[in-house]
Amino acid sequence: MAWTNFPAFSSSNIASIRYEEQQRILEVTFLNGGTYHYYDVPNGVVEDMKRAESKGVYLASTIKGHYRYSKV
Repeated sequence: MAWTNFPAFSSSNIASIRYEEQQRILEVTFLNGGTYHYYDVPNGVVEDMKRAESKGVYLASTIKGHYRYSKV
């Protein structure tokens, strides 16, 4: 898998985000140490998330509850 890291950002809840475009897996690591994979996330949604002012708000409103996930 070829992961692409998000550009540097500031968040009170999220430590890092990366995306595997071929398998459409969005990986979110939280500051508390938990890491989650969100599956079948389209590239366009990921690009919108990169541009979002708040990654946490975008995650809560657009990703969570809309895409299958698992804790890694």
